[in-house]
Amino acid sequence: MDVQQPFKNLKKEAECPLCIETVKNPKTLPCLHSFCLECLDRHANFARRQLKATIKCPVCQTSFQIPETYTFENLPSSFHLNRLVDVLALEDASVQSQRCNSCDENNTATCYCFVCQDFLCASCFEAHQRLKASRGHRNVLIDKLQAQDVQELIHRPVMCSQQFHEDQALEFYCEDCKVLICHKCTVVSHDRHSKTDTQKAAQEQRMQMSDAVAKVKAEMVRYESEIKKQTDLRNKSKVEILNEEKKMTDTVEKLIRDLREHERKMKDKFREIYEAEQKHHATRLENFELVATQLKSCFERCQSILDRNFSVEILQTNHAILGRCNELLNVRKPDLYMSPHVHYLVEKKLDLMDRVVVTKTDPSKCLAEGQDSKEVKERKETYFVIVTKDSEEFQCYQQDDKIKVNILTPEGDQLKTDIKDTKDGKYTVTYTPQDAGQHRLEILVNGQPLTGSPWIVQINQHRYQFAFQLGSEGKGQGKIYGIHDIDVSDKTGTIAVADSRNNRIQLFSSEGKFRREIKLDVIPSSVTFTDSGDLMTLVPSSDNKLRVFSEEGYFIKHINDKHLDKPHHLSIASDGRIIITDYVDKKIKVLSPDGNDLFQSFSAPDCNKFPFFAIYHQNKFFVSYFFAYCVKVFDKRGVYLHDIGCKGSNDGQFDGPGGLVIDKYNQLIVCDLRNHRLQLFTLSGTFLSKIDGQYFKNGNRPYYVAINSGGSLVVGGFLNSRISVFH
Repeated sequence: MDVQQPFKNLKKEAECPLCIETVKNPKTLPCLHSFCLECLDRHANFARRQLKATIKCPVCQTSFQIPETYTFENLPSSFHLNRLVDVLALEDASVQSQRCNSCDENNTATCYCFVCQDFLCASCFEAHQRLKASRGHRNVLIDKLQAQDVQELIHRPVMCSQQFHEDQALEFYCEDCKVLICHKCTVVSHDRHSKTDTQKAAQEQRMQMSDAVAKVKAEMVRYESEIKKQTDLRNKSKVEILNEEKKMTDTVEKLIRDLREHERKMKDKFREIYEAEQKHHATRLENFELVATQLKSCFERCQSILDRNFSVEILQTNHAILGRCNELLNVRKPDLYMSPHVHYLVEKKLDLMDRVVVTKTDPSKCLAEGQDSKEVKERKETYFVIVTKDSEEFQCYQQDDKIKVNILTPEGDQLKTDIKDTKDGKYTVTYTPQDAGQHRLEILVNGQPLTGSPWIVQINQHRYQFAFQLGSEGKGQGKIYGIHDIDVSDKTGTIAVADSRNNRIQLFSSEGKFRREIKLDVIPSSVTFTDSGDLMTLVPSSDNKLRVFSEEGYFIKHINDKHLDKPHHLSIASDGRIIITDYVDKKIKVLSPDGNDLFQSFSAPDCNKFPFFAIYHQNKFFVSYFFAYCVKVFDKRGVYLHDIGCKGSNDGQFDGPGGLVIDKYNQLIVCDLRNHRLQLFTLSGTFLSKIDGQYFKNGNRPYYVAINSGGSLVVGGFLNSRISVFH
């Protein structure tokens, strides 16, 4: 290897970080970085002029107190740098640093003996070569040093600095004084001290140093890891900020595009108005100008005749002129066209609901606890907790965090939620699902979805459980001979049964105990409770009477209705209106609460079947058509909307749909007579579940149904004697 390369490497290693020159009188700071003493003192003087009591290491920025003496000469010298400086001086001929160690003439050394470990001048080298004892030693001329020689010179033994000991290598280490000593020192100065061989002592301390260095290295690796993490976080933050900025820019640009498009459409609208108005004005102007031209022409012609004043001409033209003048004077004058006023109204100003949120919360680390509960039921208040966390997954709270929860029902509607902020990084979300089925739950923290969001939450349906049956066939009190209709009082829970073949209405408690009967002279075909708690019954007769009784059984009044032909079933809407289905004209008729006025009358289009049962709920009419095998839905005006179900025995199909009711869970419950079951639907017609079983066997097929305010379901069979109650 070229000897110049090692010298270049050594020169770089021996460079003072302050002056960028080979270090002179190197001093080492406690942080282990070395500098020229003069550079350190100059650095301290500069700091002192700025009224500072400390300096910072130019390499690692560690702070150190400036000595009271204003100089760092008491700092330890760097052995390694001093050795490097010595070796580097060999390469620079202008520096006379190495002297002969063999003579007293202080001559410049020209060679080095690796055996004697001495620098020799030219004269001593010649003598050294003549002596038999040293003739075979390995010597090298300084001006012919090789790379290997340079390394050996750096690692040559260190000689004692004590007077008269300069020819002695430092071979021992005094444990008591903590210094290197030579053989003479062991006798002269350290006779009774504990001493160790230099290499052994160095080996022991090297192990200690290695342990410390290993710990420092581990700590260094940890910090490097933290630096990498911090760098990654910085880069991630940069990307995140730039992405959010781009999102903002895209949003604003889209808004601008939308506004420009809106501006274009509005300008087109103004242009249409302008052109239409100009056309109207142009037409009127043409009419005015035509008449004005005709009048002017007539005037000029007539005036010229008058000006000429020829009797013959006047007599010849008089009749024609008078006729033309009368014609023009009697022409219907066109009206002035008055333009409508055009106004530009801004009903809602542009309102950007955007903001920039700077927060420690990391949406990817946030959690939702309890959002996937398997016990969520319709109409039951449910909650879960959102926990916000930082990137280290520690729970954190940031006031500016924006928490948004979207819950979509199976119908695609937004479910109302309530979010309670407990100010500790937890947000309690409460919601009450109205319908059974799969709901889509999405949680956004500062616009970002939580890991796993959106979720599907299965809302379980409330199940009706059979409770008891009441009634038995017969004519006595509490016995029934042919059910024709049933209803339940919202106020008292009383169950009313139209007992057709016994010509009476029987009243039972909500527990099924007989209370009283209302005797009639005809068969009751339908029965219902009014909002006031009175009992209204429909009795088919020539005058189509509606009879009203108190719940105690006292007759109140008759309602004779000329609007009815052959009524079949009646029900009461929440606003008191009376809803009746009619056999003859196949219509659903809505009467005023007193029954005197016909508010509405409508029928199903393209359907020649008559309606059986009709109820009104949430601005819709639900009507069962027994022989059309469906339930038809109408809006509040009586306009047909759609069918629910069709003929069949599968879920959602009917074979004889009869009575129907809406329960407190907004479920449409329909009696499916010939399929021996009740079917439950959403209000839009989606099948939910069914109720069937042994209580609908042996002829007890469900046809009439009612529900009380507590949610209990009361079901009766057509012309049967038993009523089933479900809780």
